[in-house]
Amino acid sequence: MRMRTSTFLSAIVLCLFNSVSMGQNLEQHTKVANQLKDLINSSDYPAVQKLFNREMDKALPSAKAKAFFQSLNEQAGKLIKLGQPRAASGWVVFPAKFERLDFDLKIAVDGNNQIAGLLITPPTPIKAAPEKHQTELSLPFKGRWLVFWGGDTKAQNYHRDVPNQRFAFDLVGADENGKTRRGRNNKNEDYFAFGREVLAPADGKIIEMIDGVRDNEPGSMNPFSAVGNCVMIQHREDEVSVLAHFKQDSIRVKAGDAVKRGQVLGLCGNSGNSSEPHLHYHLQHSPVTQDGLGIKCVFHQMVVVKDGNTETKKNYSPVKGEIISPE
Repeated sequence: MRMRTSTFLSAIVLCLFNSVSMGQNLEQHTKVANQLKDLINSSDYPAVQKLFNREMDKALPSAKAKAFFQSLNEQAGKLIKLGQPRAASGWVVFPAKFERLDFDLKIAVDGNNQIAGLLITPPTPIKAAPEKHQTELSLPFKGRWLVFWGGDTKAQNYHRDVPNQRFAFDLVGADENGKTRRGRNNKNEDYFAFGREVLAPADGKIIEMIDGVRDNEPGSMNPFSAVGNCVMIQHREDEVSVLAHFKQDSIRVKAGDAVKRGQVLGLCGNSGNSSEPHLHYHLQHSPVTQDGLGIKCVFHQMVVVKDGNTETKKNYSPVKGEIISPE
């Protein structure tokens, strides 16, 4: 069911949002969305208006905003619950359960924590991610690497709350003693990961490549280009590998290239939202980064070192704290 006023709101806000440049910090968006929820339910429309940035306020002035939210309340009732957010095509989308109807609340928040775009639409069905991938995956590197983040729990993997990265890995190069760096640790070259070759984990087609993003100094991060230098490989219709934080100007493939398992894609770096040289890897079900849902990765074979014990494992998904290598 589409509300009488939804067409009006869409036309105003989409036109505005197309001119907005902003990041998709889910925590930031969740905070503002919950503020909006409470204010709508209390009918505090002047306070709602204060959440809008200047452009949004001009596009949807107070009288029209009040009329919209009153109509929303009459038709749908109070907003009971906001579900798990997801990034989608420039928006952060919250499933919104009202008393009588369900909608998608799509919101864009600027750097000042103000609403720069807003849409309330009928919910869009989401294609589920495969429970298991069909592509046989190899580790995307040679040598030893420490699993800094990886696993099924929040304690093991801080990516867990991001839908497309919920099974992601952050991998740091290690030496034969398990150390990840040398020297004073204030240069990228002090880290064993920096400059190591990154390999294709399976055959596929390069569907996206980003290069040219500078490498950060250790301890500094670049959230404005979160993935940094990045390669995306489509293995199947619903299986896409995302490899991020390559060294600047090191990527050896381009969009449209066919690649083979083990082919060198580029060199590990420290670009994007990265505080030290490492490789980020995850598998998702969509070729559109922000629309993807994560798929748990099981690698064909690896050698695992943990607590002084070494074991060869097949069809295994490593976890935080383990040192892994292809052989």
